[in-house]
Amino acid sequence: MGKIRVAQKRGGSADAGLKSRALARVSKKKVASGTLYVQATYNNTKVVLTDKNGNALSWSSSGSLGFRGAKKGTPFAAAKIGELVGEKAQIIGIKDVNVVVKGVGSGRESAIRSFASKGIDITSISDQTPVPHNGPKPKKPRRV
Repeated sequence: MGKIRVAQKRGGSADAGLKSRALARVSKKKVASGTLYVQATYNNTKVVLTDKNGNALSWSSSGSLGFRGAKKGTPFAAAKIGELVGEKAQIIGIKDVNVVVKGVGSGRESAIRSFASKGIDITSISDQTPVPHNGPKPKKPRRV
């Protein structure tokens, strides 16, 4: 009749191996303050930590932590990203950050909250979500 296929149920958590590998590749440079860029779309969340000049120190996204498909855009995935980048920031020696948020995804707030839970001061939060002035031209009305 064929082999019985056993489906393994995976939890919604990040892959531990990918997380440890991400923490192993942290910059050796010591920086006191920086900027945290959070880009939250409906499908994904990306977080980039830079110094004051804009040079990237570390980054992470929900796809790089092992989340796939619709789970990448969830607040839980964004929280895991924030924790990981927060741990990297502690290793680098960052004390305070300015936060710049872009996008309308559900992971905006949870990424910032989990980053702040690592004991790093957030001096300012600015929203730079692009807003269309008029947007694309709407479709013509349907004729039946």
